[in-house]
Amino acid sequence: MSTPETIPPAAIILAAGKGTRMQSDLPKVLHEVAGKPMVWWVVQACKEAGADLCVVVIGYKGELVREALADEPGVAFVEQTEQLGTAHATQMAEPAFDNRSLGDIFVLAGDGPLIRGKTLARLLEVHRRTHAAATLATSVIDDPTGYGRIVRAADGGFSAIVEQKDATDAQRAIKEVNPSYYCFRGDLLFKTLDQVGSNNSQGEYYVTDAPGLLKQQGQTVTVVDAVPPEDVLSINTLEQLAEVDRILQARLATA
Repeated sequence: MSTPETIPPAAIILAAGKGTRMQSDLPKVLHEVAGKPMVWWVVQACKEAGADLCVVVIGYKGELVREALADEPGVAFVEQTEQLGTAHATQMAEPAFDNRSLGDIFVLAGDGPLIRGKTLARLLEVHRRTHAAATLATSVIDDPTGYGRIVRAADGGFSAIVEQKDATDAQRAIKEVNPSYYCFRGDLLFKTLDQVGSNNSQGEYYVTDAPGLLKQQGQTVTVVDAVPPEDVLSINTLEQLAEVDRILQARLATA
């Protein structure tokens, strides 16, 4: 009988955004770093970590994303027609799993090309070893501005992820951040997303609420500080794109 541990992991990669500050009509995830679209690097990291299916959630000019990954085996596409938030985008992937036993599922951002396969492999190992419903790979960075903060319980365990716009002053001082590296038990992921609300400053459905909901239901949510600080760099501008390109080129040169 199959158990989540014996089924290869899958991945859901969120890639529907436009990237309005990129000064381009391209979908954000198709801007290139080190000669490849940034979403390509995310797919490769998932495969390195053992994923045999990557479901890419597309939206703005999605046909271009399909074309860019057309030669990649094990990649499927689903469309998010309305931009209602990351939880809603993740939900759009559920039909892609209809004929598949649900094992563990990575949920990742398609605009994070500095992701490493070995980081995802560690995330998966800890997730399975602790029999968690959800596991987050976090990072501690000097300037957490813009990132969701990891709120810890009194015992040091996970309590919640709070987005910056919804955070108190005390929470904004937290330097442990959420770079959007998640691993969920597939059977619990989609049930939990159905419970996510939109009572926040953006009026959106955040996937960041799912681990907190699981915790409230008595499920195990594990946090592992596994993302090197130098890998935590959002790409929202052309300047940040150039910086990530430099970092990735240097990493490849020394590999």
